[in-house]
Amino acid sequence: MAIVNLNVNGKSHRVEVEDDTPLLYALRDHLEVNGPKFGCGLGQCGACTVVVDGQAVRSCVTPTTVVQGKGVTTLEGLGSSKKPGKLQQAFIDEQAVQCGYCINGMIMTASAFLANNKNPTDAQITEALAGNLCRCGTHQRIVAAVKRYIATA
Repeated sequence: MAIVNLNVNGKSHRVEVEDDTPLLYALRDHLEVNGPKFGCGLGQCGACTVVVDGQAVRSCVTPTTVVQGKGVTTLEGLGSSKKPGKLQQAFIDEQAVQCGYCINGMIMTASAFLANNKNPTDAQITEALAGNLCRCGTHQRIVAAVKRYIATA
């Protein structure tokens, strides 16, 4: 067992986890942060994506112990259902959500990408989000949401 100090969405937390416990489980089970979703458990679908020190990270394959001392941002750190952040609002405005399962990963990946690329091309946006699986096929609306955010940022 390990005691891990986590900084999640600007708040400090102490959690006790097994050494190999994925960050996703620490977030959901110990901190009740439910934005990141369990999808594939292999880091391939992107539903579990969070941002760690500015980088999009698959929390289902990242040990909790690895992020000690680093800043972790989840979907909840961008805004809430009552007061969505600008990127979240762009997804709402573009109706980019169908089932919603992939949206956490899409928004968190876009957030990290846009922090380093303020004026990307459509091709760059598509490439940045390519590692996130959306079975509903709302990719065009997701790209439109990212473009809407860029236009208002």
